[in-house]
Amino acid sequence: MGRLFWIVAAVVVGGLIVLVMADSSGEVLGLDSDSFGNLIYLGALGALVASGILASGQRFGQTVRTLAVWLLVILVFMAGYEYRYELQDVASRVSGGIVPGSPLSVTDGDGRTIVTLRQRVDGHFEADVSINGRTIRAMVDTGATSTVLTAADAQRVGFDPSALVFNIPVSTANGTTNAARVVADEVAVGGIVRKDLPLLVTEAGRLGQSLLGMNFIGTLSGFDVRGDRLVLRD
Repeated sequence: MGRLFWIVAAVVVGGLIVLVMADSSGEVLGLDSDSFGNLIYLGALGALVASGILASGQRFGQTVRTLAVWLLVILVFMAGYEYRYELQDVASRVSGGIVPGSPLSVTDGDGRTIVTLRQRVDGHFEADVSINGRTIRAMVDTGATSTVLTAADAQRVGFDPSALVFNIPVSTANGTTNAARVVADEVAVGGIVRKDLPLLVTEAGRLGQSLLGMNFIGTLSGFDVRGDRLVLRD
């Protein structure tokens, strides 16, 4: 095993030297620098696994089976990485189907956060919204100028309705009512976070469900509906 180790080490070091020397041209032996670097990495990983198996003293047939298992594991991880975005899409559908409104956050190639929400059976979209570290369920409403909380949800996230002044007229599905203005230290939907966001709190019993309104949605770089999914882009 000692001789094999030094041979592998020499090959890896030699490959790195060639890679560094050829960096300006961008190609090594007909391959681009990134591909050649990946080849060195995979070769070293394979040699390491093979040397460990050989050092264990296994018989040839058992060694071949062990190598096949390791090769399968490596291929699964490589396939998972290559199809990570497709797998995230599948995960979004599964999690949304099990718990509608549960946001799935991913990061795109530009480093932006993308949150996907699954549609409810009634056609509306709702989301688990974290306000000051506590989670409530709110319906996404692009027709609402502001994010509006029911009195119960406001109390759940740390605001005391009895200490608020309800002097702002608002229209709801139940008619016109009064609301109080508060400011949340932090509002988050999945990985999309906004600080110091103004909210409205309605009087008790005047709003059936809290609403995620345009003062949050309007801060996004974009949002769109794709079939039964709502995609929010930070």
